[in-house]
Amino acid sequence: MARRTPKARKSQTKLQELVVVTFAADMEEARDYETLLKSNDIPATIKEQNEGSIDDTKMAVMVPEDFLDEAHVIIESQDAYDDFYDFALDDEEEDDGDFDRDLFGDDF
Repeated sequence: MARRTPKARKSQTKLQELVVVTFAADMEEARDYETLLKSNDIPATIKEQNEGSIDDTKMAVMVPEDFLDEAHVIIESQDAYDDFYDFALDDEEEDDGDFDRDLFGDDF
């Protein structure tokens, strides 16, 4: 039976302590989540997850189990923030045409 070095055991322990906080559709989104978490002092890493075929590849964003709840809150807050501004920009784009018509109407 092969003996494991202390370094190998420490590395294996670290992997066992990591849990998935979210899945990303691509590497860019995964890196955005990783950067967000790290900027909030939460250690994060990305691991590629294959679900049977190459087309089903997802990126798992992983954090230590002790940080899981905090990481969820940060990601959900950021997603809500992004959704709010996406909604606001969509409304602004729809209203641009009305604004121009109202401003430069037949009164001039």
